[in-house]
Amino acid sequence: MPRTMLTDKRWEELLQIMKNTGRVYNKSEHRMTFEGILFRMRTGIPWRDLPEEFGEWSTVYR
Repeated sequence: MPRTMLTDKRWEELLQIMKNTGRVYNKSEHRMTFEGILFRMRTGIPWRDLPEEFGEWSTVYR
């Protein structure tokens, strides 16, 4: 699994903010999707080269 950027505490804080919008509900894959976005921003790789551990690249992209 790729190294993640968010600590568990930071993820819980971010999840609460997202859930308060009423548009996001608690699903385990949300964290890996968000981590995939951060990974891509950090490394500058093309979306299609995103490691599979983050999920389908097109899902993370959307």
